[in-house]
Amino acid sequence: MDEVFKALADGSRRSLLDRLHARNGQTLSDLCDGLAMTRQAVTKHLAILEAANLVATVKHGREKLHYLNPMPIHEIGERWIRKFERGRLAALSDLKRKLETRDE
Repeated sequence: MDEVFKALADGSRRSLLDRLHARNGQTLSDLCDGLAMTRQAVTKHLAILEAANLVATVKHGREKLHYLNPMPIHEIGERWIRKFERGRLAALSDLKRKLETRDE
């Protein structure tokens, strides 16, 4: 999970993930198009995203297509975010119950 947090910590990598979310299955050239990064920098960022299992690649002929793998992000949500929401949701539920009881 540390690799996922490290990968998500960089804005350029998040931008690449956003681009894959918008249109999955892009080549390196597609991903480089319109970015203010060199091809070498994009390749480096993609390698970090692949190491974190956030991007999967498939060879299609001579091209290498990049696909978003949302599972590590989902796991972060399950492991870290939801457990912090439970307390708030319980507090809201208690508040609602108290307000409803008071109004009766």
